[in-house]
Amino acid sequence: MSDDKTHFGFEQVNRDDKVNRVAGVFHSVADKYDVMNDLMSFGIHRLWKRFTLSQTGLKAGQRALDLAGGTGDLALRMSRMVGPSGEIVLSDINASMLSNGRERLLNKGVAGNIRYVQANAECLPFPDDYFDCITIAFGLRNVTDKDAALRSMYRVLKPGGRLLILEFSKPVAPGLAPVYDTYSFKILPVMGKLVANDADSYRYLAESIRMHPDQQTLQAMMDDAGFEKTSYHNMTGGVVALHKGFKL
Repeated sequence: MSDDKTHFGFEQVNRDDKVNRVAGVFHSVADKYDVMNDLMSFGIHRLWKRFTLSQTGLKAGQRALDLAGGTGDLALRMSRMVGPSGEIVLSDINASMLSNGRERLLNKGVAGNIRYVQANAECLPFPDDYFDCITIAFGLRNVTDKDAALRSMYRVLKPGGRLLILEFSKPVAPGLAPVYDTYSFKILPVMGKLVANDADSYRYLAESIRMHPDQQTLQAMMDDAGFEKTSYHNMTGGVVALHKGFKL
């Protein structure tokens, strides 16, 4: 693949086009995003996120960034962890997702310690050494230049801070891969059509998962970006993995 090409699902597209194509997907699904998350994962995404939150190490008064934060699941809970003296930044590249997240959190009475920033993960608009923790849940696979994004995250982390990447990964449980493929490519687009009236976006999401680096490859990418003590924890047979790395 040439340097000016990248993947949009299984399709090769110009790098500049991918940002717009991904934006179109999330503009389309934003209003049904939470409902579809519950349906697609049978509610298990809540357990994956709960484990992620348990690994943040956040304390009162600290500062955290929830990248590709969507409708604010992680930001909501982290705002309680850091308390009124702390700060959470909910960031997403997509205006529709960020607007939905802001409205959802305001409706839940969360206001004082969360701010909302539309930003590209590849060039984060924050000072060096700013955050104690960065989370990105189910967002990294949609980033065009993942290496640039990881370097950007490393830059804005404080020394001693940690990055947590929750993402779909490569199934490792025996016999799981063919079942997962059937579900992803046969059932998921139908659910997308019925619930969100958008089969194509959910077909893309299934394809984007297959194009995302596997567990070992992503860990190596984190190492290359400067993170230390990197590790990953498989969940649901490797369908999802939580990667962790520190800036020391």
